[in-house]
Amino acid sequence: MKLKERVKTAYRVLTNKASKDTAMQQLIDFLGLHDTKESALSEATYFACLKVLSESVGKLPLKLLQHNEDGGVVTARGHPLYFVLHDRPNPYMTSTTFWSTMEQNRNHHGDAYAWIKGAGRKTSLWILPSEEVEIWYDDQKILSDIPDVYYIYSHGGKLYKFSSEQIIHLKTSSSFDGIKGIPVREQLKSTINGNIKSQKMLNQMYKSGFTAKAVVQYTADLSGENLRKFKEKIEDFAGSDLDDKEVKNIIPIPVGTTLTPLNVKLADSQFIDIKKYSALQIASAFGIKPNQIGDYEKSSYASAEAQQLSFYVDTLLYILKQYEEELNYKLLSREEINNGYYFKFNVAVILRADLKTQIETLSQAVSNFIYTPNEARALLDKPAKPGGDRLLGNGASIPVELAGTQYTNLEGKEEEKQWMEKTIEKILTKLLKKV
Repeated sequence: MKLKERVKTAYRVLTNKASKDTAMQQLIDFLGLHDTKESALSEATYFACLKVLSESVGKLPLKLLQHNEDGGVVTARGHPLYFVLHDRPNPYMTSTTFWSTMEQNRNHHGDAYAWIKGAGRKTSLWILPSEEVEIWYDDQKILSDIPDVYYIYSHGGKLYKFSSEQIIHLKTSSSFDGIKGIPVREQLKSTINGNIKSQKMLNQMYKSGFTAKAVVQYTADLSGENLRKFKEKIEDFAGSDLDDKEVKNIIPIPVGTTLTPLNVKLADSQFIDIKKYSALQIASAFGIKPNQIGDYEKSSYASAEAQQLSFYVDTLLYILKQYEEELNYKLLSREEINNGYYFKFNVAVILRADLKTQIETLSQAVSNFIYTPNEARALLDKPAKPGGDRLLGNGASIPVELAGTQYTNLEGKEEEKQWMEKTIEKILTKLLKKV
């Protein structure tokens, strides 16, 4: 419905120039409150995919890091934005809730928006409902002397204009202009709608006791009026309204009447196979692996672990990179970026293995001069120990230019060996004499 027509319709509704039912429907149309989004969310696979992605992003700690002068990386806990991004974007949301909600909006609506309020230690982030935000690209310089992207937020009958620097904008990978994302549900509309209809059919079959339509054969002749009454009685008994009369699945028929049910077998119609295929289509569009939506038909523990790693590389890595790039650009100044500050998600949370594997991996990292003992203990949530801040190693590896030096001064080492043997021999002799 065009905007002009929607405004006219709303005016007729508000001035009571339409019937009550029609007016309500027209008002719903004007406000855009259709059941498309709700219907999509009611589809099990679609909802499961949204849940997997939103929770995957929400459970990853977001840190503010900085490259130091030594070329290493340290956590910038003293920076004012560290607490905002890592712990509490606003007084009403934890970081887990905030980022999972942003991811939910991004996938379902195609775009997710957060208003950057304040600066420095007074910075807070507020999620804007995606359906209430419109994107304007002012290439004609109407709103400003410089072409820019503006976000128009409509709420409570008021319009609020934000510049691109005031809004964190996250979009799906599917976009034709690079400014506005396309929701996955739009691209899968036919598949999702088909799944919803098939589920409704299944629910109706459950409701009717898996009894489909039936053929009624009557040997006598019926006039038009009698035929109508006969059909109404049969349908009345076969309908769900008989639950109140405590009559279920029993249809009394007159003498000379034969009732032949036309049963629909789900196996014959390949109902289950079609549902599985549709579920895999929806999951594939989201980049979700089969085991993540409960399909373990061709999965084992080893393959599930490999699928988890593949999910991170193929799907989650792109999403996290977009988040990090948007946050770096919108929240950090150019000077801070030049000083080595940047945001980064800690993906070790989803790649974390069992305790045995963790210990073996960390032991190798310590023995190969990668982690200090205290850094490895910190990853296991263990307290630091004195002397654990030095890099250690097994000493088996040496620089190539020093290869062979371990075999020099053999004479000195041989003398030490002989002295040790003689000393041990004297000690053993004294002990034997005492015995």
